[in-house]
Amino acid sequence: MPSYEKRSERSWRLIVEVGLKANGKRDKRYKPIRIEDEALLKTTKKLKAYLDSEWFKFKAELEASDYVKMEKVEFSSFIEEWKVKYAQKSLAETTYKTYLIHIKNRILPEFGHMQMSKIKVMHIVNFLSKLQNDGSRLDGKEKKLDSGTVAYIYRVLKNIFTRAFEWGLIKKDIMIDIPKPKPNDTHEKMMRAKENPQWYSEDEARKVIEALYRESRKWRLLILGSMIGGLRRGEINGIEWSHANFKTDELTIENNIPLTENGIAVEKGPKSYASYRTVSMPKWYMNELFKYRHEWEKEKNDLGDLWKGNHREYIFHNGTGAPYYYQHASKWWKKFCFRHGIRYIKFHGLRHSSGTLLIEQKHQGSVDSLLKAIQERLGHSRLSTTSDIYVHVTKKMKEETVARFETFAPRDNNVKVKVIPGRKIK
Repeated sequence: MPSYEKRSERSWRLIVEVGLKANGKRDKRYKPIRIEDEALLKTTKKLKAYLDSEWFKFKAELEASDYVKMEKVEFSSFIEEWKVKYAQKSLAETTYKTYLIHIKNRILPEFGHMQMSKIKVMHIVNFLSKLQNDGSRLDGKEKKLDSGTVAYIYRVLKNIFTRAFEWGLIKKDIMIDIPKPKPNDTHEKMMRAKENPQWYSEDEARKVIEALYRESRKWRLLILGSMIGGLRRGEINGIEWSHANFKTDELTIENNIPLTENGIAVEKGPKSYASYRTVSMPKWYMNELFKYRHEWEKEKNDLGDLWKGNHREYIFHNGTGAPYYYQHASKWWKKFCFRHGIRYIKFHGLRHSSGTLLIEQKHQGSVDSLLKAIQERLGHSRLSTTSDIYVHVTKKMKEETVARFETFAPRDNNVKVKVIPGRKIK
């Protein structure tokens, strides 16, 4: 039977019993109702019918949304739902893998036992604050956890609680009220970036290319595919001969191998819609790639039945036709740098070097048009991403910028400044 109680002249409270609590007492849910219709307030029969109707709606709402069960769901249980219904389908493989690491190592130990509805803003705030204290690292070092790692953990939590709110599990997305942790080591990172920028200047790039010509043709083309073509590591792993057009000197990017699981390459499309692109390559690069094609064909024929590429024709394979392990190129690159005494930057820095080298060249047109060209070449979804990455100004560009002001130099460099008595020159 419908149950409700009058709270004031115009308001009532609906009451629905949903079962028993752990202590044996009845578990109830309440919903306030306020009536402004004067005619309804004056008619007892119509008022009761209205309240009954609202009570049945409230009861159906609770049952339809499974409100009672959801309210008591533990964080650890929700994570399993989140994995299946969202993360595995929506996150990139490498991102998903990183999320799971932070969830396992940091988030579950803190919130796994708690009910989702019981986690409040201060729980999250205190947790993030604790991560930024000395001794919060898991490797035993007494240093603070890197601010970038703390920001990433915040990102994971935001994703989880946003999904919980969207699915009706919690009444409010508590992460909205929690600002993203500010980096506490920005200066230190800026100094490190200044000492070892993650891109190559034109002079450094020439040294890299010179050293690459003392390596095999395959590795030379693979590395230059990133440094000259701006290809991501996963895009290089997944490129096939059908993607190379020797008539137009272009490479088409439509495949991506960002991860290897249990020895099997995980293939998917490029990172974003904008990453599906056609990249124009220098004539000399495509000529050398054509020569490598003959080497590739001979290697395939020599292997015979040992060839594991099947119908796929990966340009850069592991020697048997199958794709490289997804991190293999990065490991080879690091050894190459130390072997030839070249300043080491991460493999992804080669891709950034592609944009930097374009910026350093003489360019006819506006800065915006140059950034737009780089955006399209590298496959960035937004121009702002390109602008943020190349906000640095290379040494060569700085020198050229200063040189432009030399035209304002006084013709007579021996002109002396006349000092007016009683005034000081600041």
